[in-house]
Amino acid sequence: MIPRLSPTSLAGRTILILLVGFALVQMLGLLIHTLNEVTLERIEEERDFATRAVIIYRHIALADPAERAALVAHEALPRGDTLTLSPLPPLGAYELPLAARQIIHGSIFAYGIPHDIRLRPHGLLLLGVGQHPVHVIISFGLPDGGLPFNPLPMLPPDMDQPGLPRFLLPPGLLPPPTTWLTLTSILPAPAPWRSPSFATAFMVMTVLGAVMIIWAVRRLLVPVQTLAQAAERLGRDVVNAPALPEVGPIEIVTAANAFNTMAARIRRFVEDRTFLLTAIGHDLRTPITRLKLRAEYMEDEEQRLKMLADLDEMEAMVAATLAFGRDITTTEPVARIDLAILLRTILDETADGAPEQAEELGFSGPDHLTIQARPLALKRALTNLVGNALKYGDAARLTLHPQAKEFVQIDIDDNGPGIETTEMEVVFEPFRRLENSRNRETGGSGLGLSIARNIIRAHGGDILLQNLPGRGLRASVTLPV
Repeated sequence: MIPRLSPTSLAGRTILILLVGFALVQMLGLLIHTLNEVTLERIEEERDFATRAVIIYRHIALADPAERAALVAHEALPRGDTLTLSPLPPLGAYELPLAARQIIHGSIFAYGIPHDIRLRPHGLLLLGVGQHPVHVIISFGLPDGGLPFNPLPMLPPDMDQPGLPRFLLPPGLLPPPTTWLTLTSILPAPAPWRSPSFATAFMVMTVLGAVMIIWAVRRLLVPVQTLAQAAERLGRDVVNAPALPEVGPIEIVTAANAFNTMAARIRRFVEDRTFLLTAIGHDLRTPITRLKLRAEYMEDEEQRLKMLADLDEMEAMVAATLAFGRDITTTEPVARIDLAILLRTILDETADGAPEQAEELGFSGPDHLTIQARPLALKRALTNLVGNALKYGDAARLTLHPQAKEFVQIDIDDNGPGIETTEMEVVFEPFRRLENSRNRETGGSGLGLSIARNIIRAHGGDILLQNLPGRGLRASVTLPV
């Protein structure tokens, strides 16, 4: 399942990898931000609670001891907070974590405690009850004329008094305060995202980052796509394929230069081979003509006719060779043509040349279908295929299929014996004739199918052969629209 869903293109895979990495980085950053936000909000809540407690303590501690109970009863408290006066501190609670105790303790003694030593608390407890949510308890020993509290952390276990926490008593085992002011508050669970626009900002940043990744990858891979398209054009038409622009980053320029150099060498090799082939074919025409003239003076009529037949065959081969060379070096421009009309024209011209086989010619398909092609070259290729079907298969039935995606298909069927599967590609080789496989007659130069396939492939299509059930051969031509 995973290989099927993964992108097949280089751009798609690169984008997928970068997006997954970007998502992981974003998630990690969001997690770190959330943890920091939770920690900071908890510290702020503890400091606010300590500040609130100090304000209440100052109010109560500065009041007359006889009026403290009334003040506690009428003290304005946030919702959920409780304030009590009792002779004993709260028991049955646990110590707050060290970090929380340090924050609250530091906030209390750094801010708000009266400078008058007689008003400082004689005891201080920092406790907690429950877990979700946490009930934080601060209990102050109200001053009543005794010595002030010396805030040391804890007493040794053997110095504890029953019923009181270890860290309650000051050094010297002074008697505990007679009255404890206890403030209890609930610390709500920290909200990871206190800002209402944080989620929106995070989503916007994520989307923008993804868009930038997609844009950058596609932008950087444009030269790769251009190189692939140039290689495709070179494979279809070596002679007329345009050079690859040598612009962009130094790596792209180097690759484009190497590609253009390779294309120039291939083009030069093909042109040299074609020139040699056509030159030999052209030079053979003169001696063939001389031999024909000399053959006319032969006295033996039978030998004269045989020699003239051989010379005619040689002349046909030379003409086909020259045509093959011209086809490779063609520079005919591309134009918009009606393929349906072209096929019907080819059948009409074939019927004019072989009226006795006109009934074996047929066409089926849409009335009109336009494509981009080189008209003369394409007509020549299709004419070769129709001629071969009629000559070796005694029929040529053409079927033009409607456009499928960006291609059209032409099927050319005949009534011949077909060819062996192992020979399907061999017949496209230059000067290759399967005389015994399709017809008892011999003839042709063996270049017809080679020329046809070169022309079709130069258009970006191809020709495939397949035997029909029972009897007959089908040549399927595909052409880009």
